[in-house]
Amino acid sequence: MNFIKTDLQGVWIIEPKVFGDERGYFLETYRQDHFEAHIGKVDFIQDNESCSSRGVLRGLHYQIGDAAQAKLVRVIRGIVIDVAVDIRKSSSTFGKYVAVELSGENKRQLFVPRGFAHGFLVMEDHTVFCYKVDNVYAPQCERSILYNDPAIGIDWKIGQHEIIMSPKDAQASTLDQAELFD
Repeated sequence: MNFIKTDLQGVWIIEPKVFGDERGYFLETYRQDHFEAHIGKVDFIQDNESCSSRGVLRGLHYQIGDAAQAKLVRVIRGIVIDVAVDIRKSSSTFGKYVAVELSGENKRQLFVPRGFAHGFLVMEDHTVFCYKVDNVYAPQCERSILYNDPAIGIDWKIGQHEIIMSPKDAQASTLDQAELFD
C-alpha cells in the first residue's frame, strides 16, 4: 500500500497494490500493521456501505464529543468526489479541505481522522461507497456543515441544480455557526 500525506494533518490517501490478470484482480483493502505504521492506531469497530445515484451529496457530517468518528472510506463501484474539512478551531488548517476522487477503478481510499467533517458527491449511478468507523453512530451527537458554505469554498465539480440531498443536509449550519472541535 502507498500512503500519501495530504495538506491536512492526519488526512491520508491510501493507494492499495492491485494484482490483476485475465481472471480479475486482488487487493488488500486494509492491513492493520501497515495502517498503524503510517497513520497510527485506530480501532475500527464497524463497516458501513451505501449505494447512491449520480448527484447525491451526503454530508458534510461529523459527530461531536466522545462520539467523534475516524473513517476509512472507499468506493467499490462508481465514482465520488470525497471531501474532508478540518473543523478543529485550533488547527492551522481550520476551514481548509481535501477533495479526492475515489472510484471502483482507482481503488483509492481516504482516511479521515476525528476533528474533520466528511462528505461525498456521487458522480455515477449505482455507486457503492464503503467505510470503516472507530465509533458507533450517535444521532444526538451528529452535526452537519452546509456543503456550499462560501467560507470553505468546496469545488464539487458539479452544478448545484444537479445535487440531490436530504432535507437535513440542505439545512446544515455554516462553518461559523457550527459546533466544532477545539
